[in-house]
Amino acid sequence: MKTMVKRFLAGAIALTLILAGSIFVTQGQTVNYADANNSAWTSRAPKYIFLFIGDGMTYPQFTAASDYIGAVNAEGKVVQSEKLTFMDFPVAGNATTFDSTSFAPDSASTATSISTGFKTLSGVINMDESKTVTYETIAEKLKEQLGYEIGIVSSVQINHATPAAFYAHQPSRSNYYEIGQELVDSGFDYFGGGDFISPTGKDGSQKSIYDIAEDAGYTIADTKDEILALTQASDKVIAISPITVGGALPYEVDRQSGDLSLADFTRKGIDTLYNETGFFMMVEGGKIDWACHANDAMSAIQDTIAFDNAVAEAVKFYNKYPNDTLIIVTGDHETGGMSIGFAGTKYSTYLPQLSEQEMSFEAFDTQVASYRENGTSFEAVLSDIEADFGLVTPENASHTPYENLVMTDYEVNLLKDAYTLSMIPKDQRDLSDTDYLTYGGYEPLSMAVTHLINNKSGIGWTSYSHTGLPTAVFARGVGATLFSGAYDNTDIFVKLKSLTNVQ
Repeated sequence: MKTMVKRFLAGAIALTLILAGSIFVTQGQTVNYADANNSAWTSRAPKYIFLFIGDGMTYPQFTAASDYIGAVNAEGKVVQSEKLTFMDFPVAGNATTFDSTSFAPDSASTATSISTGFKTLSGVINMDESKTVTYETIAEKLKEQLGYEIGIVSSVQINHATPAAFYAHQPSRSNYYEIGQELVDSGFDYFGGGDFISPTGKDGSQKSIYDIAEDAGYTIADTKDEILALTQASDKVIAISPITVGGALPYEVDRQSGDLSLADFTRKGIDTLYNETGFFMMVEGGKIDWACHANDAMSAIQDTIAFDNAVAEAVKFYNKYPNDTLIIVTGDHETGGMSIGFAGTKYSTYLPQLSEQEMSFEAFDTQVASYRENGTSFEAVLSDIEADFGLVTPENASHTPYENLVMTDYEVNLLKDAYTLSMIPKDQRDLSDTDYLTYGGYEPLSMAVTHLINNKSGIGWTSYSHTGLPTAVFARGVGATLFSGAYDNTDIFVKLKSLTNVQ
């Protein structure tokens, strides 16, 4: 009897493993579990590799985006979700994200894991825990060993942690000037998106990174016309958005029609990098993370959709060259502890009403600063909140088609408490531990407003920081089957190394 039980359990475990290897594969695709989780690759290498990283993005973020799109398109008739482009890729898996510091890691260490295959401390870029040994990145290997052209794109500053992890080696992610110097020294072919942080050093006394880049043969394209004119004939290029907020692209919810998007920078990267030998392009949706840090669901959703639009540009390229192209989409970690479902709404969600939010918390921060400067009354502020976020007082219940956006007296008082605190100059505020838990160090009124519309729509948050969730990994194209199953984020590098046969 014991032998029979052992055999039954062994068979059940084997079946479970087979199913586990298939569960993340789109219906209709047959992938051998052993092959999918084996990093050995014997076929030819992909010539064109896209690696998309949604910073702070994993299951909650892209699921919320797809649910939001589906709910809006359903016009309230049914509950439905509509897949983002990358969610329809034929192969998917998931990767653990912990680093040498924490189970809730940061972008520097997680991007290091993805780009080099090594764990390190939070805040460290492509160096070991002793901060004395440097690691070579997959992008550097492809450039030096195979002659691939390399592109790095981000919706945030191009010497920020995630983009830096593909060309820099620093004991601290805050060494922005030194990272900028390494960007130039990399000799990579295309950088696009946000501006530089500290381009003249921390004290502003160093030679400008722009001048160093031009001396090294880079063209600085910083107007819309210059960027859109980039072609395969363009040499080494640093394309910087002419419209930035704090050095980054505006949040998608704030972006004006005609302004360059992450998809635009991705498309111009393709135009610039395309060649017969091959290219590697890393594209980061960096402001998903920033929006989630601030618990701004609508901004996170819109930037996730903008990120997916960038992926769609790579899919267009894949459709032309399906036998030569690999597209990988993943995240580095989760941010904010985002949940679809909130205690106050129980099992109900009201995602379409998020569309009443017409600006990011960042843009509203600017308005709050104006309120503080001008001594704007709470009543006038409530009028703006109704116009910009759709939240209405009980007296104005007829102003909204969404019954759930009518605030209770309790919720109005929450706004008033936050307004009172925001009207105090920042350097004069005496913030308590409760204030931090409530507002996370952000502008109190902005946080109170976004929390209300989030919660009343059925979106919750547990943190203003990163969490330890695994990230999803989606793949399409040459070698995509290697990315099925469950593994560590360092294995993304291992699989890319195997696919391309670099040393």
